[in-house]
Amino acid sequence: MKKDKNIGFIGLGNVGSKIANRLLLSNYKLFIYDIDKAKTKKLLNKGANNCNNFKDLCLKTSIIITCLPSPNIVAEVIEGNNGISKYTTKSHLWIEMSTTDEHEIIRLTKKMNRKGTEVLEAPVTGGQHRAESGNISILVAGKRKNFNRAFPILSKLGYQILHCGKLGNASTLKVVTNYLASINLLSLGEALMVCKKYNIDLKTAYHAIRISSGNSFVHETESQVILNGSYDVGFTMDLALKDIRLFDKLTDKFKIPAEISKLMNKIFTEGIKKYGDRALSTSIVRSLEEKCNENLRSRGFPKKLKDTESKKKGIEIKF
Repeated sequence: MKKDKNIGFIGLGNVGSKIANRLLLSNYKLFIYDIDKAKTKKLLNKGANNCNNFKDLCLKTSIIITCLPSPNIVAEVIEGNNGISKYTTKSHLWIEMSTTDEHEIIRLTKKMNRKGTEVLEAPVTGGQHRAESGNISILVAGKRKNFNRAFPILSKLGYQILHCGKLGNASTLKVVTNYLASINLLSLGEALMVCKKYNIDLKTAYHAIRISSGNSFVHETESQVILNGSYDVGFTMDLALKDIRLFDKLTDKFKIPAEISKLMNKIFTEGIKKYGDRALSTSIVRSLEEKCNENLRSRGFPKKLKDTESKKKGIEIKF
């Protein structure tokens, strides 16, 4: 019998809805809340239970997971009017799976701890296709006892799970990895455009990069939907810029003369002005296509990414 069999889940966006679905597939009793009620329909049809407010959700669960788009929204959910901090007790564990600010997770943890509520941060990385398959990676930080309590649940959601130490470490590492992914996206657009202008077949270019020292996770995933023309990675321009700005905040904090991140901030800010907040992050490559009067299309690439591997047993990465 599962110790924590009733789980509350707040935030059912592109990634959150897929993580929540993994809990249903693992036979947990799931209680969900999203401000956009349309996002709850699929999960309710699969057996999830709807909660109309945070009080209802807290009363019915011992684990509460949040997966939200920004630090401001996380703060509102935790400490806003009728936020969950009003209703959690010492029996609750809050697992924060959003990409958030390290200062905020520490501040909110102190608030929750005053109620006796324990906290773990556990942002995910690897794309929504791996969130759907249950093979996403999870970066976890917080007390070891909380990690041990949460591991049976996290192992159903992801494959490679790393305990990163104290609270704030996982949030910082997630911001760092998202920053690196955005750098890679920009450089891949330029690299593929050079190949296009040189009249190298783009499928050949894709595989040449794939087998080379220039290969990366971003190339093997996002390059495919760029070459297809769908650009569909399920990650939007505003979220990419949020993460770059969180990285900038860290470089400013430590007085690191980071020039690349400032340039990326400018590029994505211009991209949002051109395509809008909710445009797919890969649309930043479209801007280069338009400037060069070229398109980076090639046949044989998927419209959407799909993890073809079945769910792997979740493991803790130890070294």
